[in-house]
Amino acid sequence: MDNREEVREFLTSRRAKITPDQAGLPAGSRRRVPGLRRSEVAALADMSVEYYSKLERGNLAGVSPSVLEALARALQLDDAERAHLANLAQAADGSDALTRRRTKDQWKPHRSLQWTLDAITAGPAFVRNGRMDVLAANQLFRAFYTNLYATPGNQQNLTRLTFLDPAARRFYPDWDAFADVTVAIVRAEAGRNPHDKYLHDLVGELCTRSDAFRTRWGAHNVRHHGTGTKHFHHHAAGGLTLAFEGLEMASAPGLTLTIYTVEPGSPSEEGLRLIATWAATQEADTDTERSMTS
Repeated sequence: MDNREEVREFLTSRRAKITPDQAGLPAGSRRRVPGLRRSEVAALADMSVEYYSKLERGNLAGVSPSVLEALARALQLDDAERAHLANLAQAADGSDALTRRRTKDQWKPHRSLQWTLDAITAGPAFVRNGRMDVLAANQLFRAFYTNLYATPGNQQNLTRLTFLDPAARRFYPDWDAFADVTVAIVRAEAGRNPHDKYLHDLVGELCTRSDAFRTRWGAHNVRHHGTGTKHFHHHAAGGLTLAFEGLEMASAPGLTLTIYTVEPGSPSEEGLRLIATWAATQEADTDTERSMTS
């Protein structure tokens, strides 16, 4: 696969983020570019300037793991960035052919997975892929993320919700942080699965329709998103603070099971109970309407 542009932009963006001081080098003067020079990265990675320049032009095909490690060390890549670099190298030489992820339409949740999600009643729980498609969820998640299901244009995709649904900026009080993380997850998925047509279509749509997405996409940031705390504002419960854990699914590589929870005895715990009650009432009202019209 020809992913040279992707490789070039990733490496140049990482080089631009490191200051000479961070790299233990003298700052000097007359720097015309942010970050390090190519010659400085080459010296830190113990390779010739000509060879590093070749890599930065996007030629990662056939590069050895030791060279990738030297490059990652010189550019001070974190774990997510190292994994992204390795994925770009695999795609460049075609060795990712056996690990390509299934598309949204090829994967369906087994009924036992839905039973497992439904058994989680104290917090929202869902399964997503790297494009942020929600593939399965429990009742509390559906009640929590009402706009994800109520707005047809979202297509049950959290990336579209974040950037195209005006209600997202109220739902996510820390919208900028959510936006940064969302794009970083999708960018990492693009490195893992560069052959995904649905992903290419999603990125193309969002780059066209959202300046905020296009700017973040151009930054080439990637990250792992496994645990943390998030703030929300739900229309039925007000402000909520939820902790989350993201678990990679052994039975379906590339998919993540995320479970939200709250501190016991906190106002957010009471808020989730309120949402659960509200959802049950809504469902009961819907069932009543159906029975009256049938």
